[in-house]
Amino acid sequence: MKNYLMGQQDPCIKDILQRLEHTDKELDRLSKSIKRTFNGERFISDSELSRVLRISRRTLQDYRSAGILPYYLISGKALYKESDVQQMLEKAYRPLFDNRNLV
Repeated sequence: MKNYLMGQQDPCIKDILQRLEHTDKELDRLSKSIKRTFNGERFISDSELSRVLRISRRTLQDYRSAGILPYYLISGKALYKESDVQQMLEKAYRPLFDNRNLV
């Protein structure tokens, strides 16, 4: 039986090292996207919220002006509590009509 020493040039080791490097990059990317909390609340900026909801920042301004969405304005920057956004979305939810009740 022949002894075989695996090194960095071995295809299996190369594959493992590439996967570890990819995993490390993904973890770095994910850790940057994690939001810190302040008193148990997470806040989202105007640009982030418009991107998540796929609406314009002008539409968010309309929501603020109409009192639809509560916000904080700090040095001209609008911040929203994620829980307030969730409540707004739940209030705006309209279920589908039940076709069985229409007959």
